[in-house]
Amino acid sequence: MTGGNADALRVKVWDWPTRVFHWGLLLCLVGLWYTSTEFMLFRWHKWLGYTVLGLLLFRIVWGFVGSETARFRHWLAGPVTVARYVWGRLRGTAPEYLGHNPLGGWAILLMLVLLLVQAVTGLFANDDIFNQGPLADSVSRDVERTMTRLHNWNFDLLLIVIGVHVLAVFTYQFILRIRLIGAMITGYKRGAWSDHPHIANPWFGLVLALMVAALVFGVGSVWG
Repeated sequence: MTGGNADALRVKVWDWPTRVFHWGLLLCLVGLWYTSTEFMLFRWHKWLGYTVLGLLLFRIVWGFVGSETARFRHWLAGPVTVARYVWGRLRGTAPEYLGHNPLGGWAILLMLVLLLVQAVTGLFANDDIFNQGPLADSVSRDVERTMTRLHNWNFDLLLIVIGVHVLAVFTYQFILRIRLIGAMITGYKRGAWSDHPHIANPWFGLVLALMVAALVFGVGSVWG
């Protein structure tokens, strides 16, 4: 899906479940970063971690059953398509995509994978001082140490990837004049689009999100 004239049509691109996931995840990550440094706030860190895990599980399912622009098959392109997009972007001839562009799609997938690794390893992590994940006692000491190292290393990698993502968004927004931030807030983009994506029923997304939340927080309450 490509567009040209920037002031032709106002097209719905992102459904509100996708937008709530995006901004909710951002708030949770800020909260996780802050609470990870405060012993007295570790309980909040744990429940924010459960929230991120729930958001990720929802997004994975939504990537198969949600709106067209939210589905993985819509924005995970092959290497040739990605290379053509990068070459076109360097030459200033790349088209604007209605959803994620081919390079951005893989960047989003990388972040989702890293966030999932962070959430899962956090369940088993142990700092050997004050804090440990709810499942740390259920595995061997060697597994616990490995999970803790992965949790710490992956966090550093996440900071780099998120930093690159933010830099890319600001580059598109303020240099290339492609309004990514506004679209993720309102759900709409303007342009001379040749077609309109199918948008899933948001109430279906809400029901799905509530089911995932009940599962994650139900299990989390058992873990303690």
